[in-house]
Amino acid sequence: MNPHILFVDDEPPVREMLALYFRKKNFAVTTAVTVKEALGTLDKSHFDAAILDVDLAGENGLELLGVIKGKYPKLPVIIFTGYDGEEDVLKTALARGAAGFMRKTEPLNALFDEVCRHLPVG
Repeated sequence: MNPHILFVDDEPPVREMLALYFRKKNFAVTTAVTVKEALGTLDKSHFDAAILDVDLAGENGLELLGVIKGKYPKLPVIIFTGYDGEEDVLKTALARGAAGFMRKTEPLNALFDEVCRHLPVG
């Protein structure tokens, strides 16, 4: 069975590019744009990992991270952000339970490797 990831980002080009990239790597991908959509999707399906943007069109991905970790503590969540050099964002993400932190400027294969690192074995 292919790993299933949830990708939450409000930017259509980023969302579509990552969904296509991970699908080509034999992942099942579900996308969401808003916090409400992401939480509804999480309640309906099993996911092996989630990738969240920090800035979700006025909503806060770090707050979403806290809610996800409260409801699904074993789900690995990777923060994927366009912020560069924001140590406070990194510290907050890790304090709220993020499994990883990637910048959108990093190569896609680095994000893929980070996701794979946190997938359940077996």
